[in-house]
Amino acid sequence: MASKDADPSLGYLTRKDTEVKLPRPTRVKNKTPAPIQITAEQILREARERQEAEIRPPKQKITDPTELADYRLRKRKEFEDLIRRVRWNQSVWIKYAQWEESQKDFNRARSVWERALEVDYRNHTLWLKYAEVEMKNKFINHARNVWDRAVTLLPRVDQLWYKYIHMEEMLGNVAGARQIFERWMSWMPDQQGWLSYIKFELRYNEVERARAIYERFVQCHPKVGAWIRYAKFEMKNGEIVRARNVYERAVEKLADEEDAEQLFVAFAEFEERCKETERARCIYKFALDHIPKGSAEDLYRKFVAFEKQYGDKEGIEDAIVGKRRFQYEDEVRKNPLNYDAWFDYIRLEESVGNKGRIREVYERAIANVPPAEEKRYWQRYIYLWINYALYEELDAGDMERTRDVYRECLKLIPHEKFSFAKIWLLAAQFEIRQLNLKGARQILGNAIGKAPKDKIFKKYIEIELQLGNIDRCRKLYEKYLEWAPENCYAWSKYAELERSLAETERARAIFELAITQPALDMPELLWKAYIDFEISEGEYERTRGLYERLLDRTKHLKVWISYANFEASAMEENDESSDLPQDGVQEYNHEAKKECVQRARRVFERAVNYYRTSAPELKEERAMLLEEWLKTESSFGELGDISVVQSKLPKKLKKRKQITSEDGGVTGYEEYFDYVFPEENQATNLKILEAAYKWKKQKITSDDE
Repeated sequence: MASKDADPSLGYLTRKDTEVKLPRPTRVKNKTPAPIQITAEQILREARERQEAEIRPPKQKITDPTELADYRLRKRKEFEDLIRRVRWNQSVWIKYAQWEESQKDFNRARSVWERALEVDYRNHTLWLKYAEVEMKNKFINHARNVWDRAVTLLPRVDQLWYKYIHMEEMLGNVAGARQIFERWMSWMPDQQGWLSYIKFELRYNEVERARAIYERFVQCHPKVGAWIRYAKFEMKNGEIVRARNVYERAVEKLADEEDAEQLFVAFAEFEERCKETERARCIYKFALDHIPKGSAEDLYRKFVAFEKQYGDKEGIEDAIVGKRRFQYEDEVRKNPLNYDAWFDYIRLEESVGNKGRIREVYERAIANVPPAEEKRYWQRYIYLWINYALYEELDAGDMERTRDVYRECLKLIPHEKFSFAKIWLLAAQFEIRQLNLKGARQILGNAIGKAPKDKIFKKYIEIELQLGNIDRCRKLYEKYLEWAPENCYAWSKYAELERSLAETERARAIFELAITQPALDMPELLWKAYIDFEISEGEYERTRGLYERLLDRTKHLKVWISYANFEASAMEENDESSDLPQDGVQEYNHEAKKECVQRARRVFERAVNYYRTSAPELKEERAMLLEEWLKTESSFGELGDISVVQSKLPKKLKKRKQITSEDGGVTGYEEYFDYVFPEENQATNLKILEAAYKWKKQKITSDDE
């Protein structure tokens, strides 16, 4: 009966029965090295010695012609059967032909080669091996026949031509080798074929023939490398005039090629070796003028080295400038919108002083208009125009070109989206320098019409003010305020202008208009200017009225302090006692001073009452107000009463409050300063007394019960 733990999938054996028990790994207790060490070399040697000998088939020895015929028949049958199966496999044909060759049956071997060529005559390996077999066995005419057929069928395989020519040259048949070269050249091979022909002729000292081949070579391959090789060949043979002629012909034909730089460098180095430094310098300069800057890096480097070796100081500087010009050209070619590179390039050209080149670079630079009509893209670009105009005015002295530059620049800028006040102002200032006041006014008028800006208004007003045109200044201020009625600076300057002209009522009317505007960018400056204006005019009642109107709008701490300081200082200006005697003057001043103190004190009291009743949460402002009041009282001397303020000063307490996070949890505590005023302290004490009284009353009631 099968055990209940038996598993049907395991043939009703238990898992314990099917477990493979591996031997327990023995632990090495003694880890010291053995006295006799065995090397890896010794292990390999023992393994080699214990190997069994390789079983090889026995060597057969053929003893009579019958056995040889049987062997040859059997081998040929094997090869023929193999060829029938894999006729396309060239290695089988080659082995078959080589075996026939080993049997010295050359006719049969040729037959096999011919049959192989019928299968694939385009395989040049077959032709090579076929011809090598004929050459090895000294069948020269057969080999010539094979080579001739090979180069006729495969004229584009250079190896066949090389082998054919090599065989004829080894046989001493120079005329035959030359004839084969001529046949090859009619196919216009690559450069190496022509160079091999030239080397062949030079080996036999046929210089004229080599020269003629070079002429055909440069006509077949009109490349820079071919012409340089031809020139070097003439130079090597001492024909300097011929070499120069070759270079000149090459320049005429290849001056516009991509690799013309290499030709010019070789030509210049040739002239340098011939000690013709002026010729070399002319070649370098001609090349630098004709080759694109991006492909003349090596040329510039060689030119600089040449000038350092042979040139004077001016020549070296020209070469270095040319090299730097090349670098800048490369930079602006890669990124035409890199205006910093254009600035550096222009600065380089200005240091050289060539007006034509400077203007050319400026024109190329300003042609790269930013692609987007956003001001941040134009901020660097616009300085190209500015520098161009300044160059034309200051360095070139061409005023008409300067005017054209400014005109084109202003025409280019999209004033509907953004504008540059700097350009308008520079154009106007240029016209003023040319004593063309009408043109300057026209430019500034266009600026105000097309793209009004603070800078333009300010500068235009300044110009007209310097010219003494007050009516124009007033009109400009009116336009300025129509464009920006919230601009407190414009209102203040307009009023200041009227005041400087002793037009007090006009200035006051302007201030009144300004403070009634619904929106102002900096109203505190405007109110301060108005108040300072009234104080300077000695209108203290008007000043008080202004302070009261300002307090109706805002109860800011600085307004209260300024009002109080005004009242405290008004006594110094209120001097109407010039006709009184000495004692009367002192008494009058004392009374006036006392009255000022009272007024200042009333202002401080109003401010304190406001902070206590209407804004009790502004404790810090109230404390600052009391400190200012205390300083003012102490500055009054014997008329001041410090005790009035000291009784109202708060206590400064350091407290802590919880810092709560967004989810409502407490993340920590922070310290802050709190101010406790005397009336708050009394209220706290009253609350404590009330609580104590309530507790006592409750206790008496409980005792009675």
